Parts: sequence; structure tokens; C-alpha cells
Amino acid sequence: MAGSLSLCDESTGLLGTPLRPATPLIAGLTVAAAALAGRYSIQAWNAYKARPVVPRMRKFYEGGFQPTMTRREAGLILGVRENAHPEKVKEAHKKVMVANHPDAGGSHYLASKINEAKDILLGKTKGGGKGK
Repeated sequence: MAGSLSLCDESTGLLGTPLRPATPLIAGLTVAAAALAGRYSIQAWNAYKARPVVPRMRKFYEGGFQPTMTRREAGLILGVRENAHPEKVKEAHKKVMVANHPDAGGSHYLASKINEAKDILLGKTKGGGKGK
């Protein structure tokens, strides 16, 4: 069939477009790159789903109060170190009091403990003076 018309010839591609020798290579590399990207995406997604759940908030002091508050307990209540700078103690006290103030629905007992913790860390005692 030497005289028959063909859609695909050796020198032309489908519908008469010229066939470049590098086109199949580029197409193969593109498919391979897409497959590798898909595989990596699936692996990354599985690793993301398998990671442990980490709480986004800081953990606050849990548990009952000791009969006499210590500097350690005061630091745990306010979320600061026992030897924290007075400005940090005041800032932490303000944050905790905003969340637990009796006027905003908080407990009077917790507010008194928060204030006591601040006083202990700042070196004050009830009554304004140093304790005996």
C-alpha cells in the first residue's frame, strides 16, 4: 500500500505534527517525576498522620495545695521559676489572674492562692511585712 494515506508517518506524529526525537524522553521523565512526587507526598502525609499529638498549650499546675505554700509551689502555680525576676512574676500573675479572677467567674479560693504565690515569690507575706 504505497499510495495509501496514513495518519502517522515515521517523520511526523499524529495528525501531521513533526515528531522530535526527544519528545518521548521528555514525556517519560515527566511521568517519572510526577510518580516520585506523588510517592513522596503519600509518605509525607503518612508521617504527618503518625506523629504524636502534642498539646499546644502549656501544662499548668495540677493537684491540691500544700498546707503552707513553698516557693516551688508558688512557681508552679504562676508558671515561672522559683528565682524568676520580679517583673516576670508580676507578668505571670497578671496572666493567671485574668483567667481566674472572681469578677470573671473564677474562684475566690484560687484567686487567693494566686495572690499568695505572687507574694511569696516577691518576698512579701500577708500583712505586707516579712514573716517571722
